[in-house]
Amino acid sequence: MEVMVLAAGKPSLAYARSGVELYRERLCPFGGVKLHYVKSTGGTSEVGERLLAASEGCLRIAVDERGKNLTTREWEAQWRDWELHSVKRIAFLIGSADGHSEQLRETCNLVVSLGRHTMQHELALVVLLEQIYRIRTLLVGSPYHRD
Repeated sequence: MEVMVLAAGKPSLAYARSGVELYRERLCPFGGVKLHYVKSTGGTSEVGERLLAASEGCLRIAVDERGKNLTTREWEAQWRDWELHSVKRIAFLIGSADGHSEQLRETCNLVVSLGRHTMQHELALVVLLEQIYRIRTLLVGSPYHRD
C-alpha cells in the first residue's frame, strides 16, 4: 500500500525538519512514505483544494482535532483492514495553521485526531509520521511498540 502524507507548507522549525527526516528514514524498510508539501498561502478553502487535488485517487484521511481519536491498536486494526480490502493508496492530509475546512473534512473518507488538544501543524506532521512508523512496526511484529 502506498502511503502519502500531504502537508500545507514545509516545516520551518528545526526540530520539525529533524523529526520528519528521522521518521522518513525509519520508514524506508517498510516501503517508505511519500511526503508532499502544498502551498500554505491563501485561505483554508484554497489550501484544502490543493490537498484534495494532490490526494486524488487515494483513500483520504484528514488529520484534524475534531476527528476520531484512535488508540495505537485501533490504528493497527484499521491499517490491517485497509490491507485486507486491498486499498492501494492512502493519503493523510495535514492543513495549515488554520486547520481544515468543513468541506475538506466531509470529502475525506476518515477524519482522525492526534489528540483532543490543538497541535501546531509542524508538530502534527512529526507525530503522524511517528504513528505511521509505530503501526508499520506492529504489523511486522517488531518490538518498538509496548502496550
